[in-house]
Amino acid sequence: MVSLDRSFAHCRRVAKTRAKNFYYSFVLLSREQKDAMCAVYAFMRYSDDISDEGNRSVEARNAALNKWHAALVNALSGDLGDDPILPAFRATVERYKIPHEYFLDLIEGVSSDLAPQRYETFEQLYRYCYRVASVVGLTVVHIYGFSDPRALELAEKCGIGFQLTNILRDIPEDAGMGRVYLPDEDLQRFGITREQLMAGQEAPRELMAFEWERARSYYQEAAPLLGLVRPASRPALWALMAIYYGILLRIKSQGYDVYQQRPRLTALEKTWIVLRAARTRWFGGALLFPG
Repeated sequence: MVSLDRSFAHCRRVAKTRAKNFYYSFVLLSREQKDAMCAVYAFMRYSDDISDEGNRSVEARNAALNKWHAALVNALSGDLGDDPILPAFRATVERYKIPHEYFLDLIEGVSSDLAPQRYETFEQLYRYCYRVASVVGLTVVHIYGFSDPRALELAEKCGIGFQLTNILRDIPEDAGMGRVYLPDEDLQRFGITREQLMAGQEAPRELMAFEWERARSYYQEAAPLLGLVRPASRPALWALMAIYYGILLRIKSQGYDVYQQRPRLTALEKTWIVLRAARTRWFGGALLFPG
């Protein structure tokens, strides 16, 4: 079995090399919280990587996810096996009393990406977003610390906002893999089909603007979460939300064109957000989520 120290070291390496947006906010946390964030990130990253391994068949990826699911259940029961992620992951789950169902939901969510899914309504898409993103927010808020149960509802909304941002940013890449996450009801409203998107046709600007406003509404709903986590954790949460909202703003500033240039923040822009968060004592949602 991998020692706990080696496991945390492994998770730190994974997060540092893979968590392009999340990792910036980690530096604002205590060492214990940072290690915890790295551990849960490494678990979630590996889960997602299995479903996205395009060089393996759907059957092989499904078998790998089933094996990972079994390893998760065993680890949560105390049998850590020899995976380098699981000792740090289990220690984090136990220390912060994170409900186990979040991780089971995550694996179910990434499993749905093995074969192209069709989301006819936003309610169906919401359920997918909950499984792959809201559970991340719910996990993170346990590490940040909270006492008001409203924090859980708002963390769920925050995760939805993050995932909708990812969906808008990644429309071309997802379409190339046969994945269209935008609901059929929205596509029909704005006169485009799944097949046209998968063939490379650009999403109408009006559709993009509609989905953009929907994503922004979830950031606005989640804004009070900043006042519900422990004060010491607020700079990290503010930075994380500001980085993701910055990507959403970049989509709009590019005229909703995600095809010619992938919307992203530079390392300098993300560093500036972290520095601003470190110096700010009041984290108001009104300042964070302008139109």
